[in-house]
Amino acid sequence: MKIAIINGQNHKGSSYHIGRLLVDQIPGEKEITEFFLPRDLNHFCIGCYRCIENDADCPWFEQKSAIVDAMEAADLLVFTTPTYCMAPSASMKALLDLTFTMWMSHRPRGSMFRKKAVVLSASAGSSTAGATKGIAKNLLFWGVPEIYRYGTRVEAMNWESVKPKIKQKITKDTFRLAKKLGKNTPPRVGIKTRFLFFMMAGNQKANYSASPREKEYWQNQGWLGKARPWKNA
Repeated sequence: MKIAIINGQNHKGSSYHIGRLLVDQIPGEKEITEFFLPRDLNHFCIGCYRCIENDADCPWFEQKSAIVDAMEAADLLVFTTPTYCMAPSASMKALLDLTFTMWMSHRPRGSMFRKKAVVLSASAGSSTAGATKGIAKNLLFWGVPEIYRYGTRVEAMNWESVKPKIKQKITKDTFRLAKKLGKNTPPRVGIKTRFLFFMMAGNQKANYSASPREKEYWQNQGWLGKARPWKNA
């Protein structure tokens, strides 16, 4: 299994360790590619909209494309982020902003419709829902059909200070999730993903797009006809 891990912080805190704990428990052989933000993408979107016409025109294309290429090649995407102010880290949000053209409303990548993803977050005491939900929403609009979220309060400022009892619970939780992810079954494309896809296809047919290049992209993929991204190997 090919796995791409995108960590929303440079330091190896609780969220990072939970992500590695999950991945290590997935059965079978694994090929892992890992990124740390902002180390591997230290830029914010500047709203120039040059990517609408051509992704390669983004000022930060080289750094961004290295992460996107790894995600496209992976079977499983793992996103980890600390919960900052009840939201994902700024560097993780920057990555999502810089990949907005991958949303179904623009130029989605067909490979995303055949992937599984996990969003993980730890907090010292606040809810992690705001951090994991925002990332999961982006993945849904990328077309990822099977998305899991896991968040937990670790009641500590770093992984070394987390109480053994809490670590034991996290280990059990991630073990159960790892068993699901380790099953050699393709992700099921549910009604929500299909509904969004057909709605966006309808918008493209009606010329409700940010650029004619987007409709051209959909046509070239065959998605305005009978082709479907979740069926293309």
